Amino acid sequence: MIGLLDHPSSGKIFIDGVDTTTLNDDQISSFRNTKLGFIFQFSNLLADLSVLENVLLPRQIGGTDGVAEKEARDLLKAVGLEDQINKRANKISGGQAQRVAIARGLINKPSIVLADEPTGNLDSVTSETIVQLMKSMAKKLNQTFIIVTHDRLHFGEVDKVITIKDGKAFEGEQPSSEMEVLA
Repeated sequence: MIGLLDHPSSGKIFIDGVDTTTLNDDQISSFRNTKLGFIFQFSNLLADLSVLENVLLPRQIGGTDGVAEKEARDLLKAVGLEDQINKRANKISGGQAQRVAIARGLINKPSIVLADEPTGNLDSVTSETIVQLMKSMAKKLNQTFIIVTHDRLHFGEVDKVITIKDGKAFEGEQPSSEMEVLA
């Protein structure tokens, strides 16, 4: 619901003071592109584009400005990929692809970054690198990350934990949880 991919059957969703339930499809697409960043379990990079072009894609959809490329390069440097900028997305490792996905999720300076199992497709060492990277980017950019995970232990200390079990949400950790949302 927060990602505006589904409409609520009741209630409202407010993001940055905007009642998103009143937006039409075009407005939702524009709002989603500017106010929300997405990081998925699989990086979903476009294989034929370069690392830099993949990061710039959300900015290009919304209309680029003169600083977009510099900001993309700065983000790629922040995630440790300044030396991979011109490589095609299909020529980098899974961990590198996930770091590109993080930079892409941050390029429009969204209000919220939604991460759905961002470490689910990675080995434990790379997973730890990605977790620490997301935490450092959240602090550095004063950015809100909402992370959905089945592997709570990877994320250590976070500001808030919401556990979803049997379709019900509980604040804090619950025993035998099905899924946890970290914020």
